[in-house]
Amino acid sequence: MADYRQTYQRSISDPEGFWRDAATGVSWHVPPTRILDDSEAPIFRWFPGAELNTCYNALDRHVDGGRAEQPALIHDSPVTGVTRTYSYRELRDRVAVFAGALRRLGVARGDRVVIYMAMVPETVIAMLACARLGAVHSVVFGGFGARELAARIDDARPKVIVAASCGLETGRVIAYQPMLDAALRQAAHSPDHCVLLQRPEQPATLRPGRDLSWADAVAGAQPAECVPVLATDPLYILYTSGTTGRPKGVVRDNGGHAVALRWSMGNIFGVRPGEVFWAASDVGWVVGHSYIVYAPLLTGATTVLYEGRPVGTPDAGAFWRVAAQHRVVSMFTAPTALRAIRREDPDGKHLHGYDLRALRLLFLAGERLDPQTYHWAGDLLGVPVIDNWWQTETGWPIAASPRGVEELPTKPGSPSVPMPGYRVRVVDESGADVPPGVEGAIVLELPLPPGCLPTLWRDDERYVRSYLCTHQGNYLTGDGGRFDADGYLYVLGRTDDVINVAGHRLSTGAMEEVLAAHPAVAECAVIGVHDPLTGQAPRAFVVLKAGADASGLEADLLGRVRAQIGPVAALRRVDVVAALPKTRSGKILRGTMRGIADGTDTPVPSTIEDPAVLEALRPLLR
Repeated sequence: MADYRQTYQRSISDPEGFWRDAATGVSWHVPPTRILDDSEAPIFRWFPGAELNTCYNALDRHVDGGRAEQPALIHDSPVTGVTRTYSYRELRDRVAVFAGALRRLGVARGDRVVIYMAMVPETVIAMLACARLGAVHSVVFGGFGARELAARIDDARPKVIVAASCGLETGRVIAYQPMLDAALRQAAHSPDHCVLLQRPEQPATLRPGRDLSWADAVAGAQPAECVPVLATDPLYILYTSGTTGRPKGVVRDNGGHAVALRWSMGNIFGVRPGEVFWAASDVGWVVGHSYIVYAPLLTGATTVLYEGRPVGTPDAGAFWRVAAQHRVVSMFTAPTALRAIRREDPDGKHLHGYDLRALRLLFLAGERLDPQTYHWAGDLLGVPVIDNWWQTETGWPIAASPRGVEELPTKPGSPSVPMPGYRVRVVDESGADVPPGVEGAIVLELPLPPGCLPTLWRDDERYVRSYLCTHQGNYLTGDGGRFDADGYLYVLGRTDDVINVAGHRLSTGAMEEVLAAHPAVAECAVIGVHDPLTGQAPRAFVVLKAGADASGLEADLLGRVRAQIGPVAALRRVDVVAALPKTRSGKILRGTMRGIADGTDTPVPSTIEDPAVLEALRPLLR
């Protein structure tokens, strides 16, 4: 591990030198002379005083540098039956015109623009157009409920909202305009204009004086040039759920973000300029921001924007078709997507006929990667499967196997090792480091590396209170885990998923790992529910693979948990269910399930993918 260890150690012992060198991968209007500003610690700023434009780095410099005709963006939409490729020149020109349209509507450097769109090229164009002007975009997942959208409008206070008339899923059309109208009725803030992309599947009815179509907005607009901004100026706000019900606006700056993502694309994901990368995620989530839009384009690679599902568009071979058709070299998705494919096609029959010889690597993140899915994907595809762990707040992986630095061996259940710049610790309740093999809270020593949130939108105090107060000098990730003797990190899930059974602290993730190893189980969830005798008791819910037999399964699963974890696990009930409730990004709603089981008034997140799944589960939870 010499190359990795040397690279990592330098990033820790000489962080300013390390990131000064990494910054040479970015084009600067005013190059950085100072690397880290710690004058307002615990709030830190990277590359103070330097100036750049993120859109220039993502598009214009590649056009000027000889990649004008190279594909920049491939939009693959099985729900519409359309695939469209945009060269770097074409994407630059379309972005410049839409930036001119926004400028004509009064958008200038520092103004906010809320983007409420689907997985269409115009979403990427709108994001980059904001970056071109030095404006701050805030993408809200298309189809978010009116209340959640209104809260984000009031917090960001956008000058303009850019929305699609609808989103498309298999067999249904989701109208966005009614939710946008309802949100604007609820919100205290009113934007000056709303620009609506009229999709033919369900056009919106425009409100005179407020709304204009995308086509009308760009008609006659003059292309806008890139506006230099400070490296410390915000590029975007991405809202994540807050414990008080008020969303937290994670801020991403321009300079640190560009440097970190440019470094990560080659060094973590092993992608070189001109190659094709596919993050099978949604632009509404942090993975979509970082690895559909910004990192591939900052690198000069080709990125795939996929409007479809892992199964059902049209079958469980959809991912393999996309990867083969576009010659994807490195792919990123969530474990839940592979579990859905595995459930429908456990033997991988849908892979036959697709040429995946270009595919070198599969990266998985967003949910805990169980060893069974890890092995299944690796055996099926014949490529390394790289678990990686990070958060909306960090913007890029905290732990992974850095394939562009060294091809480290991977271990099932571990996202491998800390990435350069991240000083990862596992601590006990007093903040003291625990030895390898002992579980504790995962924290990151300050300062966080470039690309991570410097603060929350207009709320430094909440940033400090939410993340920095529990263990002084450290960022609290909210996840628990352990290191092994080789320095590999194991992330066991949110610390609130650790349950206390008769005084014994138990990880529900460890129980899930045992359950998921059963050959009949496609996916599972274990939650801790109130128990009058033991304080808490575990409850398990499993989804079976297609064609699996459930007879005798509960006894078998309970016996496995007892044998591998011990009687202290106290798991006495396993329910077989048709599906588990999830967010649109694939995270299982364990907290919501736990709240229902405990009889608390737990709100159902607006990010839920299919409310009917949760409703079907309620009788079992109560």
